[in-house]
Amino acid sequence: MSVARIRRWKVWAALSAAVVGLTFPVVTATPAAATTTAYDTTYYKNAVGKTGTSLKSALHTIISSQNKISYDAVWNALKVTDQDPNNTNNVVLLYSGASRSKALNGGDVGDWNREHVWAQSHGSFGTSAGPGTDLHHLRACDVQVNSIRGNKDWDFGGSAVSGATGSYTDSNSFEPRNADKGDVARMILYMAVRYEGDDAWPDLEPNESTTNGSVPWHGRLSVLKQWNEQDPPSAFEERRNDVIHSTYQGNRNPFIDHPEWVEAIW
Repeated sequence: MSVARIRRWKVWAALSAAVVGLTFPVVTATPAAATTTAYDTTYYKNAVGKTGTSLKSALHTIISSQNKISYDAVWNALKVTDQDPNNTNNVVLLYSGASRSKALNGGDVGDWNREHVWAQSHGSFGTSAGPGTDLHHLRACDVQVNSIRGNKDWDFGGSAVSGATGSYTDSNSFEPRNADKGDVARMILYMAVRYEGDDAWPDLEPNESTTNGSVPWHGRLSVLKQWNEQDPPSAFEERRNDVIHSTYQGNRNPFIDHPEWVEAIW
């Protein structure tokens, strides 16, 4: 289902001292678009108007009502959620934007597989039903590119990634191409709100490290916030959110519906 959204970009203007008697600081960063959605009076009704820890807590309660699927079921789900809008026989791959046949899912060179954007080793949650099978952070990805990304944290810089033009990596971090930066940020921050350590899974949280290893943290938060601003939700991302909500899990990624909530919480 398509969600009607009305974007109200915040505009900061310097007002004349003669009018108000004050000098206002110049704002150099453009905040994420304030939005309204068809879900604000229903799904998000207990979150709208809140900020900080109150907003995070309200969203956690809302999105924790979730149907869980098996890891095997993720294969067929991704063929629907990540379907190429220009070729229904294909999926669009994360980090490269390549369109590849749905039939080429597997583990061989040239195949696509299931990428955990929140690396499953960051919290050691594996692939059992829960964070390991949560479609809101699982994406179709080229097998070799997925291997290059591994369990690295998120940051700028490094060497160009073969098979994923515009993506870069170094020894401990990965930078996705510009068109996927916001997607990655919103997936990571969804996981940080959904999994708070109160349902047998680790408390997942963003931080500023790029050497998190097996602890349930993912960095770097400051970079993810920048990526959320830089790359607003696309039609592909919005459709994906709708399909996961209506067909599979029954929950939504709130940062796709309200990207400004990233700044409101962090």
